[in-house]
Amino acid sequence: MNIQSDVSLQLLHTLRLKSQARALCTVSGTAELRTALAWARAEGLPPAVLGEGSNVVLPEYWETLVILQRIPGIEVLSQDGKSVRLRVGAGENWHAFVAWALGQGYFGLENLALIPGTVGAAPIQNIGAYGVEVASFVESVHGLVTVDAAEVTLSTADCQFGYRNSVFKGALRDEVIITAVDLRLSKQPSSQTGYPSLQAHLESAGIDSATPEQVFNAVMDIRRSKLPDPAVQPNAGSFFKNPVLDTAGANALRERFPDIPCYEQSDGSVKVAAAWLIDQCGWRGHRVRGVGVHSEHALVLVNDGGDSAQELLRLADAIAADVAAKFDIDLAIEPRVYL
Repeated sequence: MNIQSDVSLQLLHTLRLKSQARALCTVSGTAELRTALAWARAEGLPPAVLGEGSNVVLPEYWETLVILQRIPGIEVLSQDGKSVRLRVGAGENWHAFVAWALGQGYFGLENLALIPGTVGAAPIQNIGAYGVEVASFVESVHGLVTVDAAEVTLSTADCQFGYRNSVFKGALRDEVIITAVDLRLSKQPSSQTGYPSLQAHLESAGIDSATPEQVFNAVMDIRRSKLPDPAVQPNAGSFFKNPVLDTAGANALRERFPDIPCYEQSDGSVKVAAAWLIDQCGWRGHRVRGVGVHSEHALVLVNDGGDSAQELLRLADAIAADVAAKFDIDLAIEPRVYL
């Protein structure tokens, strides 16, 4: 395994901001990962994993061993007439895996099409879109403990999934490196089409009872129409989480702002559209010192030719301050910030 020194990361994360790592290596199996962790311990460097770099803000200089996660593989663990259990390597591309599963007749992930990143990153963030979260399909997560490379397997309950959250962002942050994810998918086609924008898109296409393939294609159409391609306009996707309020808080907000988009959740809470909040504060399309807010989607911050993560975070702070002042709501950043 080749470990490089003082490597630029600018092309290894989707924001394309200036960043350099003290050391970098690529792993394609658990044996290589163990070797990388041993090297990091010997050098006194903390290890940090980077998948496809689609949900991170990196420092200008990173005093760490960056491990590029490229562990491959899709294995059928078991199946019957109703469902299939799969073990997927953490380095597999998420969207490619979703497309593969659909092609095999394994259903459920269609709403999560075109989400950038790797399979290993999916449970960390508990990725979700159009009314579906990956937590609904995860049976267990496999990994190595960073301190001693011991193998560990976490159940769904162990993962402590929440809205864009998991134990890997809390108690096990930087403590476990995910190597594979076990998922259970349905072999019986069933589509989740209740999310308003997805439902509207299908109706506009004259589709009353959508197949999983139609949902998959509709989700891709919606995402491509609303979200900039990071290869064309560097960005990290949704930069803020949608705030979740209790019923009383949401009702009070609706009284003040009757047009505010709110979405009732199964637990009684209410999710508020962060993009609408930001838009109401006049930030959509704003540009400053090489960074900005996307002109079509206020939730997406973009690199507009800059190279400073600090400038991006200053912009995020200014947006959050305006939203707090106008709506008395605190926005939380969605990508992981390593500064």
